[in-house]
Amino acid sequence: MDMEPAAKATTLAPPMTWRTRVSLFAAGYLTDATRRADGTINRRLLAYLDPGVPASSAPRNGIASLDVVIDPALPLRARLFHPVPAGGGPASSPVPVVVFFHGGGFAYLSASSPAYDAACRRIARHCGAAVLSVDYRRAPEHRFPAAYDDAFAALRYLDDPKKRLAADGNVPPLDVSRCFLAGDSAGANIAHHVARRYALSAESFAGVRVRGLVAIQPFFGGQERTPSELRLDGAPIVSVSRCDWMWRAFLPPGADRTHEAAHAASPAAMAGIDSEAFPPAVVVVGGYDPLQDWQRRYCELLRSKGKEVQLLEYPEAIHAFYVFPEFAESKDLMLRIKDFVAVGSK
Repeated sequence: MDMEPAAKATTLAPPMTWRTRVSLFAAGYLTDATRRADGTINRRLLAYLDPGVPASSAPRNGIASLDVVIDPALPLRARLFHPVPAGGGPASSPVPVVVFFHGGGFAYLSASSPAYDAACRRIARHCGAAVLSVDYRRAPEHRFPAAYDDAFAALRYLDDPKKRLAADGNVPPLDVSRCFLAGDSAGANIAHHVARRYALSAESFAGVRVRGLVAIQPFFGGQERTPSELRLDGAPIVSVSRCDWMWRAFLPPGADRTHEAAHAASPAAMAGIDSEAFPPAVVVVGGYDPLQDWQRRYCELLRSKGKEVQLLEYPEAIHAFYVFPEFAESKDLMLRIKDFVAVGSK
């Protein structure tokens, strides 16, 4: 009897070294091992698995860092990365500022997580810019809109000369008129919402001018399952079950994924995009990222509103690929961000 040929198995990841595979396994384990059945996170275990690295006033590859307090009442902190002149003396030339929001599904990781500490150093080095990595409050302890409020507070912090200049005498002057928003995954989602909040209130900022938005594999969603979510379920880092858990942890109780935080096409999520103050954007998509269909829809949404959007597609890239410098795509993206900041700073 003739038999139907077996369906071709879907490849869930590109070829990679065993070291990278181990790192990806560890990232998945960190998430799965600390999620509790009641919807909470074992923060004590998470602190052990992701202890963070300290800021470093001593330059590493020309970049130093320090921790700053944005709002002592919360408290809300951020890590500021900045270039240091080769001779070690104080810098005098103003530098652009990249306000960065880390990924982690709104619930995991921090500005001091080793992967994000290293990634922000690379961004600062390639761009010749200061990078303010915001340690926003995380879900489920702090649901929507806490992360957005904290991220927007970082812009207000930069707009206050007394606060930003009090950071450290060794920090070069920050040219906040050349400000860029950037983030990956949930951080890119946050960057979008900060950009539109800024666009709705740009006239209230004295000095900050947002020149660009870098959305690296933004975390958006909806009630439906897209073809890429179904085809690539089980790919490294991102899975349908993990994403569903993270949305439940972040969204207000009772909300579904049509909520403005998740669904970029919802009216509330689009408020501000029509403004001239909403900046040009770069949207990064990976071919092995289950979220890619939502990311392309986001790109199309911005273009439908007349926004200037550059779509960067990396067919061999997994979700969060750029935090793994061993991937060639990671270096290429750094160079693309460098060019975007240089052009936007003119």
